[in-house]
Amino acid sequence: MSRGVFITFEGGEGAGKSTQLRRLSERLAARGREVVATREPGGSPGAEALRALLVEGAADRWSPMSETLLLYAARADHLERLIQPALARGAVVISDRFADSTRAYQGAAGGVAPGFIDALERAVLGETRPDLTLILDLPAERGLARAAGRGGAEARFESKGLGFHQRLRDGFLAVAAAEPDRCVVIDADQPLDAVSAAVAAAVDAVLARSAP
Repeated sequence: MSRGVFITFEGGEGAGKSTQLRRLSERLAARGREVVATREPGGSPGAEALRALLVEGAADRWSPMSETLLLYAARADHLERLIQPALARGAVVISDRFADSTRAYQGAAGGVAPGFIDALERAVLGETRPDLTLILDLPAERGLARAAGRGGAEARFESKGLGFHQRLRDGFLAVAAAEPDRCVVIDADQPLDAVSAAVAAAVDAVLARSAP
């Protein structure tokens, strides 16, 4: 059995990742693919327990370094218990956030040294890397305005201020520029159907390349 396909959605707050992930999952499932939809932080019981620590509470609850370590503890569990077994049986795994979020949130926006994040990434991810990363991009002001309408307890990162979120956007765009073969930047400040069409085109190209 061939290895599955690993797709990740990235972007700032309010970019519409969850909506596009759901649409893509439904589209691929309708075509007969096994789809495993997941998220970070979270995706496995241990990682979901750590999620609550990371996304709830005051903006200064953790330092960026502490966040990085917690995230990689959650990511290790997520990989071992969900992502790697699903890929091994040939599923399409689609994750709402993955390692690029740590590079952007804790690295570019939070100031954690890139070399430290790179070392954790090599140790924890090993050979498990996304085949495609879809970066949903829009101005930080627009994303925060959208996110403000969601409410709920998981608003810790949204409360970090506009400057943080502008650095965050720059961080994601820097990841895309550094790895253009893996990353596709999609304008998220357009109608949902247009975003979905761009997502579908990028995913279909990767699936065609991975077909046996």
